[in-house]
Amino acid sequence: MDEWVLGIIGGSGLYDIEGLADRRTVEIETPWGEPSDALVTGAIGGVKVVFLPRHGRGHRTPPSRINARANIDALKRAGCTDLVSLSAVGSLREELAPGTFVVVDQFIDRTFEREKTFFGQGCVAHVSMARPVCPRLAAMAAQAARQAGAQVVEGGTYLAMEGPQFSTKAESELYRLWGCDVIGMTNMPEAKLAREAELPYASVAMVTDYDCWRDDVAHVEVGDILACLNANAARAKALVRALAGLMTGPRAPSPIDTCLDAAIITPPEHRDPDLVRKLSAVAGRVLK
Repeated sequence: MDEWVLGIIGGSGLYDIEGLADRRTVEIETPWGEPSDALVTGAIGGVKVVFLPRHGRGHRTPPSRINARANIDALKRAGCTDLVSLSAVGSLREELAPGTFVVVDQFIDRTFEREKTFFGQGCVAHVSMARPVCPRLAAMAAQAARQAGAQVVEGGTYLAMEGPQFSTKAESELYRLWGCDVIGMTNMPEAKLAREAELPYASVAMVTDYDCWRDDVAHVEVGDILACLNANAARAKALVRALAGLMTGPRAPSPIDTCLDAAIITPPEHRDPDLVRKLSAVAGRVLK
């Protein structure tokens, strides 16, 4: 596929994208259940864009109840070639002040209540997550964020916690010792599932607060986060427009496009037909 189809997963504070040409709302059924909301499709400068609000419009779905499998499957069925996550995070570093956009390149997954794979009993696969984001897409997202007027940091480790409660101070200090830079509740297992679906993925983590590790500032409160979210959301929308503008040329293949070629262990004669049918969108290329 030599055309870009940009999938945007909007996090807290980002529930819609304005200015799409040929805007349509599309309901997509998936074998994994219902996605967070209907998809919004359209175009920016001739580049197709597909938008999904991760928590649903009106922020109805908490982090642990987001059906990430249905979301990724729906975006794949909609023809997305690349996915960019925009999400609110807390900062674990002094230099990452509220309002900073961190284009993360690593994750530590501390979630435990979520379905984390499309594969399983009847069809086993193991994809590499050593480099969990697409470097090409991450670089483009960073450039677009700068064009949108954001203060951008390229590279960083995102600690994915279960939530919905915020961290204890002891947890926050532990994650700092681990070398984490930001903390959020939604990018895992989303990034893992995007890789299983052969979709290049990048994450722009928009800092709203200093988590709770600093003694000289008030501990994180929802009201303070919401105020920062509104400012971040405006820049995030400008980022999407700028990113589409960087995708006007042909899309060269990515190694992630074919990462399932050597990932599926179960031979065809031993695969569960029901599971294979459910995998029609995310892995149909290799399971035909």
